[in-house]
Amino acid sequence: MRTSLKRLFRKVAEINQRYREPRIEMSRAVRVALEFLRIYLLFLVCLMVYKFILLLN
Repeated sequence: MRTSLKRLFRKVAEINQRYREPRIEMSRAVRVALEFLRIYLLFLVCLMVYKFILLLN
């Protein structure tokens, strides 16, 4: 089990390294939109965690 987890993490790290640099050039508007989507996703995750905590109480 431990070796399979190490292999999985190694594979994920390899994929992240391969795609670290984007192959296409992004305009400023695209970068701003992607940052907004990241913030929105983080907000939604926080909202789900908050709702889960409320349900536990």
